[in-house]
Amino acid sequence: MKIAIVTAGGAGMFCGSCMHDNTWAKGLHAAGHDVTLLPTYTPIRVDEEDLSAKRVFLGGINIYMESKSRLWHRLPRPLTRWLDHPRILNLASKMSISNDAKELGELTLASLQGTDGPQDREVEELINYLCEELKPEVVCFSNILQTGVVKSLRKRFTGKIYCVLQGDDIFLKDLPEPYQSQAVSMISDMGEHFDGYITHSDYYRDFMSQFLSLPVENFYRLPLGIDLSGHDGKPGAKENSPLTIGYFARICPEKGFHHSLEAFRIFHAEHSDSRLLIGGYLGSKDQAFYEQQLESVRDLGNAIQYIGSPTSQTEKVDVYKQFDLFSVPTTYHEPKGLPVLEAWANGIPVIQPNHGAFPEMIQRTNGGVLVSPENSEELANAWLKLAKDHGQREEYSHAGHRGVREHFSVETMVSETVRIFNES
Repeated sequence: MKIAIVTAGGAGMFCGSCMHDNTWAKGLHAAGHDVTLLPTYTPIRVDEEDLSAKRVFLGGINIYMESKSRLWHRLPRPLTRWLDHPRILNLASKMSISNDAKELGELTLASLQGTDGPQDREVEELINYLCEELKPEVVCFSNILQTGVVKSLRKRFTGKIYCVLQGDDIFLKDLPEPYQSQAVSMISDMGEHFDGYITHSDYYRDFMSQFLSLPVENFYRLPLGIDLSGHDGKPGAKENSPLTIGYFARICPEKGFHHSLEAFRIFHAEHSDSRLLIGGYLGSKDQAFYEQQLESVRDLGNAIQYIGSPTSQTEKVDVYKQFDLFSVPTTYHEPKGLPVLEAWANGIPVIQPNHGAFPEMIQRTNGGVLVSPENSEELANAWLKLAKDHGQREEYSHAGHRGVREHFSVETMVSETVRIFNES
């Protein structure tokens, strides 16, 4: 099967959706399918081999300028195309260009207008490439904001078109009114042009069907999958000294970073030799939040350590191997949960909030426990209980390690992908 996955670059950060799309493409390719991963906005950034095409479509600088300046739109395309070069886009990403939804209402609507809006030239280039050069059987968009392309694409493309929904609501909900309502309405109206929508959890299927006013029967559940090669952490209750609680995710309020700190203060009062080891991307948008939260636990000193964002999978796995317990206590109802899979892949029990995709994941593997969302005291008590109960930690460790291999492997994800594309 010939497949084009149109992914969205993460503006220089390690983005879970980018990493998932890259792993997905790699798995499909290994299974014998002809897969092209096309980046949009910016190049993608992953901690494994980057399989994306070197050309970036809908380059972030140009689509921004097109929405802001009529003069820019009159410039001959050869004079602006150089700004779509990956090096230029990566440089722009490092200059802290905003990706805050609160500032991007007009740009969002312009993107969703497709060839009827100011980005028509860039959209036509992507459509021409798909229809005249690549000629896939299936086109799959991995971000709902890319789908302004689909109305015009459908007029020329006879294959199947899907969209993977994997956290799109967090951006849409941050849009100020009237942009939010207008964007949601435009996305809903485009539903007729898709063969289906793909989610990684039943929770997100039901939620997004309602949020976007799309028929639930047009949704397909694709199990999340990770490449387990390189995740060589061994299951079993570890005897680390000091006992280590792990957080590995983007440093931001919606991932519950502040709840990790609050819970660790309670935990550390009973385990003075413990530490909280933090890994993950910290963007300029969340720098002030991070500093404010660290100041609140300054008295705990070196018991709290931030090791930054590892640049390779090997470095990331080495971090996971230091954890005894793992939690990312999100306030946002997470639709995927990649860090949970990575923790299980290395034999780490997880303690997660009872919302989003987490209940489904833990029910499937029995690799940890659920606690009330946004309840730092309950989270700390769950850590305390498992710190004392080595037998239960051992059981969760082996169950998660086994369960991620049975239910969340790349091979499972690929076989289900082919079934969806063939049968829907």
